[in-house]
Amino acid sequence: MAAAPKAGVSCNAPDAGKGQQDFIKGWTRPEMLQTDFLKGAMMESYAAGLESMASTMNYGDSTNGAHMLGHPDFRKALAEFLSKQYGVECSHETLMSTAGGSAGIDLCARIHTSFGDTVVCENPTYYLAHTMFRDSGLKILGVPIEADGMDLVALEKICVDSPGLVKMVYTIPIHHNPTGITMSDAKREALVGLAQKYDFRIIADEAYQLLNFAPCSKPLFFWDNPEDPRVFSVGTFSKLIGPGIKIGWVQAHPAILKPLTGIGFIDSGNNPVTFSSCALVHLLASGNLAKHIEHVSATLGAKCKVLRDALLDVGLEPSDPKGGYFIWVQSKGKMTGRSGKGMCVDPPDQFADYMRLCFAWLTAEQIVEGVEYLRE
Repeated sequence: MAAAPKAGVSCNAPDAGKGQQDFIKGWTRPEMLQTDFLKGAMMESYAAGLESMASTMNYGDSTNGAHMLGHPDFRKALAEFLSKQYGVECSHETLMSTAGGSAGIDLCARIHTSFGDTVVCENPTYYLAHTMFRDSGLKILGVPIEADGMDLVALEKICVDSPGLVKMVYTIPIHHNPTGITMSDAKREALVGLAQKYDFRIIADEAYQLLNFAPCSKPLFFWDNPEDPRVFSVGTFSKLIGPGIKIGWVQAHPAILKPLTGIGFIDSGNNPVTFSSCALVHLLASGNLAKHIEHVSATLGAKCKVLRDALLDVGLEPSDPKGGYFIWVQSKGKMTGRSGKGMCVDPPDQFADYMRLCFAWLTAEQIVEGVEYLRE
């Protein structure tokens, strides 16, 4: 296996020249993964988790039964943690632990659609979501994204012109990847209304929900109707702790959440992160994760500002994200980072002259040097 590229070495092209930097990776900088505070907090949490091995190493326990939705200790700790983060009460009955955000998205799509169904995505969107949906045998349609989120007029036109066609809508309503846009509260309410009217489900990919540089909206779940639920809010610790942690969650009302446990690998093997998720219970309950998130958000917010100021200085017009990892900007000549080509389905090269630039991986000095390369 080839060695991973070192920080600051460009992966844009095999012969990347002087001044280029690796804006492609949507990765956490290694220094953020090994602070003394995080290492100490994780060691405390893992040690505490081992005290529950009799329960967490088994399929379930006599009191709670099988842990199909995840271990109840983790789900309750997560509910309490999210309640504080969101400023609104969360119930553990609406939470299922998953092996990361992508696993949650894939699970929702496979259980609540059938082969040949159609899913609607924003143009542009997280390009690897296309792969997950195609792997499930789904057809993909795109609608534009506007300054306040998905173009709901375009979405409703598809629903009206082709009744029953749309079975699933995939949206990134917070700190959108790649554009950085956050969906307005008015559109959140309207989108859920369309789902009820035209009978489709919504996957809200909220990987960056807790990574904020300014106050933000609550997850889309909180606009859903428990009497006619439509929304799956998918969260993850990958962008907060590190992608290797591979623990996330789906938040949805029980009527649509519980069917997720019926998929073959969970029905046979139980929830895949029963043990590993409980290693985070103390991290959540102690307040240490909340402190770490404050540090990560402040650090990345500062680097986002460095990148945006540098892009403005070289005459470009970047997006102004309030969280997440990325800035979206149209090129005026030179390209760096990840091209927008392939980030939409119709046509796939619609955003080929746009750049998705990640500020999480590089140092501030590397960011400035990398943007200087773009100067005409």
